[in-house]
Amino acid sequence: MLSFLKQEVQVMNHKQQPFSAREVFEAYDRIRDYVYLTPLEPSIYLGKETDRQYYFKLECNQTVKSFKIRGALSKMSTLTEEERKIGVATISSGNHGASVSYGAKLLGIENAKVIVPETTPQAKIDKIRFYGADALLMGRNYDEAHALGMSYIQENGLTYIDAYYDDPKIYGGQGTIAVEILKQNSSVDTIVVPIGGGGLITGIAVAAKAIKPEIRIIGVQTEACPAMIKSFSDHVFYEEYPVTGDTICDALVGGIGKLAYEILEDYVDDFIQVKERSIRKAVKHMIKEEKYIVEGASAAAVAAVMDEAERIGGKNIALIMSGGNIDGNLMVELLKEKL
Repeated sequence: MLSFLKQEVQVMNHKQQPFSAREVFEAYDRIRDYVYLTPLEPSIYLGKETDRQYYFKLECNQTVKSFKIRGALSKMSTLTEEERKIGVATISSGNHGASVSYGAKLLGIENAKVIVPETTPQAKIDKIRFYGADALLMGRNYDEAHALGMSYIQENGLTYIDAYYDDPKIYGGQGTIAVEILKQNSSVDTIVVPIGGGGLITGIAVAAKAIKPEIRIIGVQTEACPAMIKSFSDHVFYEEYPVTGDTICDALVGGIGKLAYEILEDYVDDFIQVKERSIRKAVKHMIKEEKYIVEGASAAAVAAVMDEAERIGGKNIALIMSGGNIDGNLMVELLKEKL
């Protein structure tokens, strides 16, 4: 474990938790030789003419263009030789599926299966196969793919690599982003994180507050699917949640993880719901002005700053650019829009 963090871990872990900062620091030691230390770059335009400095943590620069490689590697790096020999599997047509495929390749796990619905676009299937895993098409939609896929995984004795539900090793990997941010710039006092299932923000929040207890963590969700916000306001664990209207934030829709629901409320200082129109504007800003290609989920954090800068506060604010897998046609469309 990182020696300079041992004291903070002891302080923060005085009470039993289903997930602790220790998981993050151990994950950091396991995966740091496999993932990029992504840049923490200052924004040229956000905060201009104010005393605030915003920074982009560019997880969109990872090989798979997503932070999810961290969680996948964190989990798979803990497997026994026997488990690696038998193989791994997941059910995802998005960033997590590609991350499991690439992570298995890095770790020398030859038998890797990524189960996707039969309706998955060929481009996503090609990406999964490019990194080395077998893409298995099952079911007409995600629910059918999940049911058939879990049966397949159990029948073949494969290790299931969870995306966000309740695996501490996955959450620990995602949280290594916080370790990097505070090593890169210890003056960061606020971190703004997009929320989908909740694994990313939970890992970051727990680790960041262990290292720097006074740091503020701000969670952001799209108005199209504010599952985490509603879970806490309604006191209901929304394992599934409907999408309302159109969204460009594919990575932020659906239900939330059980582990995130159990502990996240104690670590996040504020949750902000942003409009889809603002997210579209933020994607365009990032590409045209800041010169970074990001997907809608990443831009949600930027949209929050554009709409709610005073509410977010802080002097040195890190924004998590969680991924860069934006559809090419959508990108062209957004650049043409007058917002």
